[in-house]
Amino acid sequence: MSRKKKGKSKNKGISNLTNTILSILKKERNQTFNYKQIAAKLGVNDASSRNQIIKKLRDLQGKQEIEEVERGKFKAVINTEYHKGILDLSARGSGYVICEEFDDDVFIASNNINKGLDGDEVEFYVYKRRKRGKLEGEITNVIKRAKSEYVGVIQIQEKKNFAFVVADNTKMYKDIFVPINKTFKAEDGDKVLVKLEDWPENADSPYGKVVQVLGKPGEHDTEIHSILAEYGLPYEFPHDVEQFANDLDTSISESEVSKRRDMRKDLTFTIDPKDAKDFDDALSFKVLENGLYEIGIHIADVSHYVKEGTILDDEAYERATSVYLVDRVVPMLPEVLSNNACSLRPHEEKYTFSAVFKISDKAEIKDQWFGRTATYSDARFAYEEAQAIIENNINISTSKVETSQINTTIPTEVSLTGKQYNTSPEIAQAILKMDKLAKIMRRKRMKNGAISFDKVEVKFNLDNENNPTGVFFKTSKDANKLIEEFMLLANKKVAEFIGKQSPKKTFVYRVHDEPDDSKLANLQGIVSRFGYKLNFKDRKTTTASLNQLLQDVVGKKEQNLVDTLAIRSMSKAEYTTHNIGHYGLAFDYYSHFTSPIRRYPDVMAHRLLQHYLDGGKPVNEAVFEEKCQHSSNMENLATKAERDSIKYMQIKFMQDHKDEEFVGVISGVTDWGIYVEIISNKCEGMVSVRDMKDDHYAFDQDQFAMVGRNTKTIYQLGDEVIVKVKNTDLVKKHLDFNLIGKPED
Repeated sequence: MSRKKKGKSKNKGISNLTNTILSILKKERNQTFNYKQIAAKLGVNDASSRNQIIKKLRDLQGKQEIEEVERGKFKAVINTEYHKGILDLSARGSGYVICEEFDDDVFIASNNINKGLDGDEVEFYVYKRRKRGKLEGEITNVIKRAKSEYVGVIQIQEKKNFAFVVADNTKMYKDIFVPINKTFKAEDGDKVLVKLEDWPENADSPYGKVVQVLGKPGEHDTEIHSILAEYGLPYEFPHDVEQFANDLDTSISESEVSKRRDMRKDLTFTIDPKDAKDFDDALSFKVLENGLYEIGIHIADVSHYVKEGTILDDEAYERATSVYLVDRVVPMLPEVLSNNACSLRPHEEKYTFSAVFKISDKAEIKDQWFGRTATYSDARFAYEEAQAIIENNINISTSKVETSQINTTIPTEVSLTGKQYNTSPEIAQAILKMDKLAKIMRRKRMKNGAISFDKVEVKFNLDNENNPTGVFFKTSKDANKLIEEFMLLANKKVAEFIGKQSPKKTFVYRVHDEPDDSKLANLQGIVSRFGYKLNFKDRKTTTASLNQLLQDVVGKKEQNLVDTLAIRSMSKAEYTTHNIGHYGLAFDYYSHFTSPIRRYPDVMAHRLLQHYLDGGKPVNEAVFEEKCQHSSNMENLATKAERDSIKYMQIKFMQDHKDEEFVGVISGVTDWGIYVEIISNKCEGMVSVRDMKDDHYAFDQDQFAMVGRNTKTIYQLGDEVIVKVKNTDLVKKHLDFNLIGKPED
């Protein structure tokens, strides 16, 4: 893990002086520099160094690479067109710049990175084309750093006057120099959070300071906190924010209820995961005299407590989302709100924001209403309990129960698949009817071109010390889809209600652009190897064939691989004030309205909806667009943290299975090895090409395969192989396999 550091040499000449001077002048090409200013940039002040700089300036002037604007002051001669883009680095040090001006990404060799870091906004120029016509360029300036803090292990040097932090992030290609007085009392080998402060022109490494000691590498809490710290995600609330939340009046007052639609007598219940602690949505059900069903989607009225301009709102905005790690939830709101005042817990009255619909037996929307409400939750169901009601088609007679008795009905104990659940006749009837309506709505969505992504989620059974004792897979069943359809209905109709008004009103939309043709073509190339075909003639055939593909792979060894590749072929959903519709859902209007406890855009949607219901004028679009971009960015970071926590737990799980052989599917092929996903637990690791010792293997890009030079053995994407754990590294989150071979037919 250690990288050797060379001591400072006493060479008389300044190394790489030509490129260094050109880099300084090009980076700030609108300014002029004299030899003294350049010397200061280089951190030298002796006569010999100054003379070298003066001589080199004259040499470069003679070559017309720089010009003397006024006596002794020089500027770079610019004959190149410069562009801006985002740098995407590989772990090997080279990378690509993503720039809207070019159809293809621009390759940047490692020697042309020029202190750019992964994700930075950079300035660059294109100077030639690589083989096969690909663009190649050089970075000339870092415009904006993507991040300033990194997690890594500190290595304090023997002389004790400085240290280096070796970053966990493999894309951070330089160790970070830390003066001994900025190590925050960290001990050698500690995992720390380090903040970049400077990167001098003549320094090989960036300079930084330790801002937090996270603990000893490999310890559970250290690694979980490291994941959060790597993405700038907090795991504690500031004391003043906690105190502010704790001081809020969370009681239910009749004076406040009188300002709302009182729906406390309507049959209302929640359906959530069995281990859920916050319940931000509930459903109400009523059969009307005209035969229609009145169904309410009731959402915690977070905006009642989280007021704009407060420190509580500032904190919620900065977080923008709750983060769901394997062993914990890092909430957007303090617990007094997320798990109590705003949680629609059973047998409690709550303030809610609701979308209420009158729906026919054919799932046709006949009427709608939006506004603030007061509700009472009669019962709380886990998905498994609601699923049991649906699967057993429980139909309890309600003929003797009056509507007015709903809140006081004595629950009926019903045996469902060998387990006792408490339910009431009315709720069982409501769940069955809403399940039928949800299935009709889902069929309509699919017919309209929605794409059915039901990707398997990996979950872990944990012991009291958060060690994984088993792996299981979470799949979406009828009960999950019931809730999903009614949440989609509320999100869609709220967005439609605002989006169709004239004049145009600023609102927060959740949009999903059409997929990129090249990504779809790449998907076709891969899935064809499994015998699947896609039809991209038009939108209708594209979505139909994608849905067929996702349906055909269910239960197959390649399911997780194909599901993942299909999702990657799609554009990324994001928040914006500029509505373009939602491709994946086949909705012209869509927003996020149903989870304000855990998503800040939902809080914004609540506020805007109420503002317009009160007759308010359109708000400043630019302000909300900036908030949308921030929310999208934070969502992306939270997703990365969640994935890292799963990867960490998978590696921790595999530590106890080093002597076992596993059947896996090749999920990726690169020139440095193959990636294998174990079928039984979805853990993914890498087999290095260096460890494939039975032959000399070479990467065949066209076949997505490793091919043996002598035996012609092919290990191709999607092939089944047998692997055994070689190494597990919790710190670097690496899982390495040894390849045993292919299963016998």
